[in-house]
Amino acid sequence: MTTPRFILHHAPRSRSARILWLLEETGVPFDIASHDFAKATHKDPAYLAINPAGKVPALVDRGPAGDWSPPAVVTESAAICAYVADAVPEAGLAPPVGSRERAAYATWIGFCPSVLEPAFADSVFPRREDPPARSIGWCTYPEALQRIEAALQDAGPYLLGARFSAADVLIGSVLQWLKGWGKLPESPALSAYLATLAARPAVQRAQARDAAPAAA
Repeated sequence: MTTPRFILHHAPRSRSARILWLLEETGVPFDIASHDFAKATHKDPAYLAINPAGKVPALVDRGPAGDWSPPAVVTESAAICAYVADAVPEAGLAPPVGSRERAAYATWIGFCPSVLEPAFADSVFPRREDPPARSIGWCTYPEALQRIEAALQDAGPYLLGARFSAADVLIGSVLQWLKGWGKLPESPALSAYLATLAARPAVQRAQARDAAPAAA
């Protein structure tokens, strides 16, 4: 039996769920190393040797033939999405390097952690003192959502038009969380986008695995 290339360090109902979705989209087998926040297994020395930040997700890559020694490690979910999309090109999760479409793709990959997530955090956890707007590297939460809506209305059904990509995993997962928390304003464009994503078989498989005991 061939050893799966990837090991995902995952905790249920956490940011690592988006990587679970991403890996399901690739169609390649992968292993899951489950963590329990209640037992603080993500702070064990063995895991800190993999990710010194003690956070999930972390992705271990044994290499295409499973013979990388030591294996590669990627942390930060946006970086993992970009890495896996390029490591498994046959899955079609990223436009080719050098293509015109790659520019928009790269922008959305960076937009999620650099703009959307901090903009939402600012809206939920107000600062005691507002810094000058010019010193902040992101827009407001409503403006961030408007940028996504505009992209979907211009092309759709995905951020890159007809092409689903790893950028949709990043942005879509955040929008799913926001909807679940009751923090996503009513928007026909965003509702249609989330419905399209929810219908993807990989999303459904990932959600089932995330909800399963020990995320097995």
